[in-house]
Amino acid sequence: MKKKSIAILGSTGSIGQSTLQVLKKSNEYRVELLAANKNYLKIVNQVKSFKPNILVINNKNIFLKIKKEYQNKKIIILNSFENVQKYTNKINTTVSAIPGIAGLEPTIIFTKMSKKILIANKEAIICGWHLIKKNSVKYKTEIVPIDSEHFSINMLLQNQLINQIEKIYITASGGPFLNLNLNKFKNIKPINAIKHPKWSMGKKISVDSATLMNKVLEVTEAVRLFPFSLKKYEIIIHPNSLIHAIIKLNNGTSVYLYHLPDMRIPIANALLKNFNYNKFFNKKIKNYDKIQNLTFLKVDKKRFPSLNLIPEMNRGKSSAIILNAANEIFVDEFLNNNINFTDIVNFLKLVIKDKSYIKTSNLSADSVKNIYVIDGWARKTALKIIERKKSH
Repeated sequence: MKKKSIAILGSTGSIGQSTLQVLKKSNEYRVELLAANKNYLKIVNQVKSFKPNILVINNKNIFLKIKKEYQNKKIIILNSFENVQKYTNKINTTVSAIPGIAGLEPTIIFTKMSKKILIANKEAIICGWHLIKKNSVKYKTEIVPIDSEHFSINMLLQNQLINQIEKIYITASGGPFLNLNLNKFKNIKPINAIKHPKWSMGKKISVDSATLMNKVLEVTEAVRLFPFSLKKYEIIIHPNSLIHAIIKLNNGTSVYLYHLPDMRIPIANALLKNFNYNKFFNKKIKNYDKIQNLTFLKVDKKRFPSLNLIPEMNRGKSSAIILNAANEIFVDEFLNNNINFTDIVNFLKLVIKDKSYIKTSNLSADSVKNIYVIDGWARKTALKIIERKKSH
């Protein structure tokens, strides 16, 4: 059987690594391309294990180091995605998992080159879905979301008629501070915010999970991916992290998808025809007895004020681009101990109050260039807010 080709954009991140774990157990795919940024040791180990034909290394210093390392090998090493189409034919599947806005342009490029894209990049969907969608239609590329929530919604919708759907609940674990006394929120340190109780994720997404900003982004993402308006969606707390979405039907019933908090499950189900979790990972799924005591709670908006940003995120043409970029800056500043945990959401509200916000949020995001202009304005404004606060 001829193996299918696969490209992994963001191979050293948590999604990329989970994908490679799945590929290690399967003989359906050969790795055509790996794209990474600056984790030298992981890149070298991945090249040794998966022998890609092409490597794209974004970080200039690491690119030069890797180029020197493999100068006598038959591997194409590039510093950008600009000319990648010269070196490879049509790819069967691409996993788009480069975090942040940096993942948008590569995703658009690979919609021209891939039969299927498994997308895990929230920011690419939030900021440039219309561009990805346009290309996917033009080049007949199938787009499959693999974030656990959107993967669940996608699977549940396959058996339902669109007009039967009354409500879609997206679940949130509540993160590490679900039961922390509200008075202690000002003193939360980055080391505590990145310790997610259920999932193993990167630092930025872990902080978003602690503020629940990840759910603000996920609802915005869902509005783009699926044919439902914002009012159909609701976020609920589910500390077990076993159910990732619930669809309430107008016939009085609800359906949900249950899976362990293991990203390899949505990835493997999206990649492989006959995926058997136990055989793949030699695990007995003993956690299934938790199905007897699942917990669901309403969201306390005093604890998670980020949820008040959902209407604004979906209002102007480019509001989502602005709030996504500003959030990236504030999370980064918090991780560097420059601002408090509670400042993240408070400062996002200040971005909305900026005198140029309305004008900028109504700018058209009809090209990657325009998206970067809007994104740049948001980042500058976020940094100005931090400077102002420091000088007071």
